[in-house]
Amino acid sequence: MNKKILFIGIAIIAVIIIAITSTFFFLNRNNEKKAKEAITNFITLINEKKYDEMYEKTASMNMSKEDFVTRNKNIYNGIDACNISIEISNIEKQNNEYHVYYHEKMYTSAGELNFDNDANLIKENGEYKLKWTSKIIYPQLEDNYKMRISTIKSKRGDILDRNNNKLATDGTILSVGIVPGKLNSNKNENIEEISKLLGISTDYINKQLSASWVKDDTFVPIKKIVANNTELKEKLLEIKGILINKEIGRVYSLGEEAGHLIGYVQEINEEELKEKSQDGYTSTSVIGKSGLEKSFEDKLRGIDGAEIYIVDEKNNKVVDVAKKDKKDGENIKLTIDSNLQKKIYNQMKEDNGLFVTMNPETGELLALVSTPTFDSNDFAVGMTTDKWNELNSNKNKPLYNRFIQKYCPGSTFKPITGAIALTTGKIKKDENLNYSGTSWQKDNSWGNYHITTLTAYNGPKNLLNGLIHSDNIYFAQTALKIGNETFINNLNKIGFNESIEFPISLAKSQYSSNNGTSIDSETMLADSGYGQGNILVNPIHISSIYSSFYNNGNMIKPYIEYKENAEPEILKENAFSKDAANTIKNALIQVVENNEGTAKDMRIPGLTIAGKTGTAELKSSKEDNESGTLGWFNCFTIGRKEGDLLIVSMVENEQDNQDGGSHYLIKKIKAILN
Repeated sequence: MNKKILFIGIAIIAVIIIAITSTFFFLNRNNEKKAKEAITNFITLINEKKYDEMYEKTASMNMSKEDFVTRNKNIYNGIDACNISIEISNIEKQNNEYHVYYHEKMYTSAGELNFDNDANLIKENGEYKLKWTSKIIYPQLEDNYKMRISTIKSKRGDILDRNNNKLATDGTILSVGIVPGKLNSNKNENIEEISKLLGISTDYINKQLSASWVKDDTFVPIKKIVANNTELKEKLLEIKGILINKEIGRVYSLGEEAGHLIGYVQEINEEELKEKSQDGYTSTSVIGKSGLEKSFEDKLRGIDGAEIYIVDEKNNKVVDVAKKDKKDGENIKLTIDSNLQKKIYNQMKEDNGLFVTMNPETGELLALVSTPTFDSNDFAVGMTTDKWNELNSNKNKPLYNRFIQKYCPGSTFKPITGAIALTTGKIKKDENLNYSGTSWQKDNSWGNYHITTLTAYNGPKNLLNGLIHSDNIYFAQTALKIGNETFINNLNKIGFNESIEFPISLAKSQYSSNNGTSIDSETMLADSGYGQGNILVNPIHISSIYSSFYNNGNMIKPYIEYKENAEPEILKENAFSKDAANTIKNALIQVVENNEGTAKDMRIPGLTIAGKTGTAELKSSKEDNESGTLGWFNCFTIGRKEGDLLIVSMVENEQDNQDGGSHYLIKKIKAILN
């Protein structure tokens, strides 16, 4: 009996010991888990820059909250620390503390930083808190040491034209600032005058002047301006207290003349930095925001060099933390001719329109103009709110890049319909179609719908006369002869509904609403034949299509990045048959040379020009009298001694021009060619 009692007693004791041990084990594991979570959460707060909350997660220490926040903020923000992560390798319990060993990784302005570290956590008020010292930031950083960063500025690549003229470069800009102690007794009046001249608010100026670091002899930067704005510079320097310093910044030699094409750079914003921090961008980086500055960002951008190091209280270097060499950006040379770009812009600057000018033999784009526009320099030095609002609310849409969009081409599409018909054998070039007058419909099934053309003419209703007189009825009938399926297949063949490879994204040309793949009705097919219906074309794409009439039926690929001794690249081989392309070319020459041609005013003695006028109606219905029209003129020279040019040009609201849109453009093109 005594043995049985003894056995039961031993068993009970064993159970109690196991229970106590298990409880201790699980409590310890739970505490260990909480300690790990505490340091992981602390790292999360660093990433989120919540320095106030970090302080609340630290154990009691001899540092005020203000000093703690300032030290952490200055160091982490100063080195552009982001994407900080840790991997815990071991955790040990030492008395009432947990000692955590971990590997830390972060991205900084000097590159990726990796190091081993450790931290102690102690339980206070039921919560594990970090026993913080400066070594948490970096193992060799003592509380009386400082972390420094020095930056070696890189150079952004230049954008050059074909003749090596700098279209965008790092050049001299002016930093306008105020020395507060030199403002005279008319301080408020002077600030008012500075506000008006620079287009910034007096509140902003006063806020800059009242910053804690400002003293009477401090230069307080207010606004950057372009260096060549001599008039503004002189007016500013008349004001007591103004000082103007020179700085390095992005400078655009063409300004408005190539605003949409070149684009501009600005300081990187928080969202962009978060996305690109691992690519070497820092809070002081500039980045391409539009145009070719944005498209070629990866090539153009320079990567600043940086060195992060620790110094002691006597400013002696203790240790190098990280170092990254600078890397200058690449130069980009364009096919653009600055002189031609300027000449075209000056012809179009008062209009809403576009010009695409290409070498039809090589595909080199020589000028791309969209008007109205903006000055890239205004964005690069810092756009004022008033200037931005002015641009953004302007009814003429100066921020809208027209040469990358798509538009109804009107009669400039007729040569394409003709080329498809000839290539597919649906018509012969001398075939005479049966109709008369200026109004026609296929049969009574069309109801009240008629195709109308502007003028009646004598002579056969064939392809040549159809183009010379820009006859809507001829090309409506031709589209019906081609047939819906064949018409669509051939439009697809020449790149409709297809993206064209180009640095700036181009709208796809289309023949159906909503980028669809069908033409919905017989009347819509007829309208499409003369460039109405749902036909929309991108100006650079139609430049390539027109190049096929110059190149025996092959569409040349347009390009803008200069290539030395480059061979032309074909975008679409045999877009049209050789006979069809040459027939269209000869007919387009007669549009200019024939006395009844719609472009006879384009004649230039001694120069052969093939061209096509066009007026695109933007009506949503026959009853629509509110929507405007587009005037077009597309042409190419043949045998021009300076090199042939292919020009696609468009002006909006051509009904406002006394000469009509096409003829208004012809005057400008003649001035350019002459």
